[in-house]
Amino acid sequence: QVQLVESGGGLVQAGGSLRLSCAASGSIFSVNSMSWFRQAPGKQRELVASITRGGSTNYADAVKGRFTISRDNAKNTVYLQMNSLSPEDTAVYYCRAMITKLYWGQGTQVTVSS
Repeated sequence: QVQLVESGGGLVQAGGSLRLSCAASGSIFSVNSMSWFRQAPGKQRELVASITRGGSTNYADAVKGRFTISRDNAKNTVYLQMNSLSPEDTAVYYCRAMITKLYWGQGTQVTVSS
């Protein structure tokens, strides 16, 4: 069984930074693409950033220049460094990994106060 466990969420003031982590564990041979999504209250879940196993990245326009996605293949872990946070970034952040199929984490709350 595969599990994704996120950590690093919390409450931060506008302009601050947070670093999210998501570790995949279980019967894993290889983790392919890994992504971060977020869902704000009353809104649809949206892609924030993704990274391939080889390190190619993709970002939503809203976070370009502020967020950085990275991964450690040896640890099956993906990270999201979030800088210059604003209240609009407040959401539950979810990790997703493509292994033999798509797996989702349970989500971690990020709250940015003004």
